[in-house]
Amino acid sequence: MTCGSLRLYIETEDPDYPGMKKLKLQGKDLEVVPEELFLLTDLEVLYMSPERQPSLSYKMSELPPDIGLLINLRVLLLDTNELSNLPDQIGRLLHLEKLSVSNNRLRQLPESLSNLKRLRTLNLANNLFADFPSPVLKLRQLEFLDLCSNQIETLPSGIEYLDQLETLLLFDNRLSSLPDEIGQLERLRCLWVGDNYLERLPQTFIQLQDLIWSPLLCPSVTVDGNPLTAPPPKVRSICKAGLDEIERFMTK
Repeated sequence: MTCGSLRLYIETEDPDYPGMKKLKLQGKDLEVVPEELFLLTDLEVLYMSPERQPSLSYKMSELPPDIGLLINLRVLLLDTNELSNLPDQIGRLLHLEKLSVSNNRLRQLPESLSNLKRLRTLNLANNLFADFPSPVLKLRQLEFLDLCSNQIETLPSGIEYLDQLETLLLFDNRLSSLPDEIGQLERLRCLWVGDNYLERLPQTFIQLQDLIWSPLLCPSVTVDGNPLTAPPPKVRSICKAGLDEIERFMTK
């Protein structure tokens, strides 16, 4: 496939990315990524995720280092492949605002990822992380972080520096505690920590005033599926009543 023929597939009418130059690669082009792709340096959205059943037979096992040549990328979607690592060159995508690598085999991230100072959305769900990926702590503009369905046991000190976070998804991990610093994420509106090993919520939890607890709305907090003792096993009624009820329990 030539650069010219690839360019024929570029679209600009996607309502999710209006006016942005988007290219979607699927099928055999994922199994063997065409070198000509990396000549399209004006690309802004690159979709490299198999989505239909026939395409699921073709997945990337490696993201070529030449990805770093696509310096105008703002959105990179790599979900549902077989990636066990990301190349250091991904740190050259300084305009990247959204990176989605869910449903892969990642255990760590390259340090160069911390260069992506414009990144606002990062989806790492359903990978193999046993530790919270440290480069993420330097992404101070992050608003959305999804680490659901990994094997993370602790949240590191420094989580409080992600103070632009509005959504933090940690459902289905191995967390046994939450750090007090989580209360400093005052912009949080959505926090999923269900299906972990949490025995208590930190006292600072009550500082998260923007979380939505009302059963009349779509709750943005999940704590179910934890062996909580503080608040106690009746946590369903306490937590669904909201922060005021949690605060009364914790301060009585």
